[in-house]
Amino acid sequence: MTEVRLQRWSDADLATLQRSNTAEMTAHLGGPETPEAVERRHERYLSEWRDGTARMFRIVIDGHPEGVGSIGYWPHEHHGEAAVEAGWAVESGYQGRGIATGALRALIAEVRRHDPAVAIYAYPRMTNEASGAICRKVGFELIGVEAFEYPRGHVEDSGVWVFRGPGV
Repeated sequence: MTEVRLQRWSDADLATLQRSNTAEMTAHLGGPETPEAVERRHERYLSEWRDGTARMFRIVIDGHPEGVGSIGYWPHEHHGEAAVEAGWAVESGYQGRGIATGALRALIAEVRRHDPAVAIYAYPRMTNEASGAICRKVGFELIGVEAFEYPRGHVEDSGVWVFRGPGV
């Protein structure tokens, strides 16, 4: 398995988002964003780090310090339960190598350093079998299916996956 490291989101990571803004990479998210929307997302990630409301990371592997994707978590509420939500994207050319699995394990460890007991949720589309498999591999439990609107105007069924364990 490829060694995976998470690095704090920085000014240099706009290119990471731009590389992931393809039809293939956004097929389960309503399609690519405009360049302006990608820039706003990048600025939001930087701002959320500064104000402590969310944590986004660049996924780094040996030989690719520029990153091969992104992963992060933010405060979330699931049916009244205080939690965090996790989301990730690994560039197409690096998928199928265990990178997303390693990154999600590292993210769980990061969450646990800050809150050992918080539930971690993920909501991959039901059509995104690879992300569901990643959740299963790291110990998330599928507890249901719900319709989610993301982006605005794009409603699709997503798996409701939760991780309540101490870590992986």
